Amino acid sequence: SLIRAGGMVKEGSIKKSTDSLEVTFIITDFKNSIPVTYVGILPDLFSENAGVVVQGRLGSNGNFLASEVLAKHDENYMPPEVAKILEINK
Repeated sequence: SLIRAGGMVKEGSIKKSTDSLEVTFIITDFKNSIPVTYVGILPDLFSENAGVVVQGRLGSNGNFLASEVLAKHDENYMPPEVAKILEINK
């Protein structure tokens, strides 16, 4: 079953493969962090310290295997689950 997780892309955590579309990064809600692996084209607004929602499944090693990455730069328009997480942690 698919899981959705939201948070901020941790600064300095984005690592792109040189020979494939694989990218790894860490999302955080400032309390917990989870490593994410995604293969595909990232949204234009994807960047460090930006809000994202990832959809996919948890791998056996605790790594999140994303099948979809949604990015929102503008804090005024952020997925509600991300806004809620960030609001709690202010």
